[in-house]
Amino acid sequence: MRNPVTRRVTLALTLALVLLMASPTVTSACTRILWNDNDLAVLSSRSMDWVGSSKPLLNVLPRGMVRDGGRWGDRQVVSENPARWTTRFGSLVVTALNAGTSDGMNERGLTVHGMWLNATDYGPRDPSRAGVQTALWTQYVLDNAATVDEAIALQSRIQPIDVFIGDVPGQGVRVPLALAVEDVSGDSAIMQYISGRLVVHHGPEYRVLSNDPPYDDALAELAKHDFTNATRDVPLPGNTNSLDRFIRANFYINFLRKTTPRTNREAVASLMSVARNVSDPIGAPYTTPGEVDETDYRTLADLTNRIYYFELSRGLSTLRTDLRSLNFRKGAPVLVLNPQNPRLYGNVTTNYSVAKYVPFSSATP
Repeated sequence: MRNPVTRRVTLALTLALVLLMASPTVTSACTRILWNDNDLAVLSSRSMDWVGSSKPLLNVLPRGMVRDGGRWGDRQVVSENPARWTTRFGSLVVTALNAGTSDGMNERGLTVHGMWLNATDYGPRDPSRAGVQTALWTQYVLDNAATVDEAIALQSRIQPIDVFIGDVPGQGVRVPLALAVEDVSGDSAIMQYISGRLVVHHGPEYRVLSNDPPYDDALAELAKHDFTNATRDVPLPGNTNSLDRFIRANFYINFLRKTTPRTNREAVASLMSVARNVSDPIGAPYTTPGEVDETDYRTLADLTNRIYYFELSRGLSTLRTDLRSLNFRKGAPVLVLNPQNPRLYGNVTTNYSVAKYVPFSSATP
């Protein structure tokens, strides 16, 4: 008889698949903004835009966990040389549809954002490199890297693998991801697979990422705009498509960088104001007339002080978790928090409860 916990995980993943397939066009539009040159803290924000809800959960994952990068719940979806590892660092992550990590910060302050990129092409399978199914690529970096340099170095060991989850082999839902990574020094990297090759933009100047087109093309489009001595009368792209968000986020973060926040609280609120500006309002149009899209949630990571903020677009509270107060020791319980609980507000560090099952695994915690 199948373990009841395993059965719950399988049912959860099946539900995730149904929710994904229910959307006429499955995409995740997101915007990451890094503010790494104020005098108070390295801060990064991320909006998660989704058709419907991504069913986000906040999870506390300790060190010493054994992972299989080729598994989807109780299914082995990467059979040839799957990546297997034991986590070096504990992390606080946001999962999507109980199936993978979309965003998170580890105990060393490294923050990773999985960003949808339709142009993604991981290339043909190279069995000499360990395979990581894409829903776990973000988690792999959080588990194993403390700095941007380490995160980049890890990529030579692995190959992200497209996993099509469905009833027919080779068909189903594809999750094409790029990664944005930053660390406590303010270093940054954008990692995208284009035409089968990993393209890395590495340096603190790479502060903004949205989705398509590939990053080099987005930078070329941005270069066509001259915002020197700009005022409120300068025309600015205002829709919610990826390129408009990319240009608008760059415009406002450059103005924000000229300000001098007096407190950490003010700095956090300032960056969140830009994140909200490039979010999709509720009821915003999507790619087909009559179809709507919206930002599901926003996160803001204070890398310097190890504080992680989370707010639902359909909620009225910004939730705050202090990673310095979490137990990441090997053998510590896996914890979970459902941010959709309307009673939650403010500091929720002590509101987490022991998870009923380990994310990305069919094993009990």
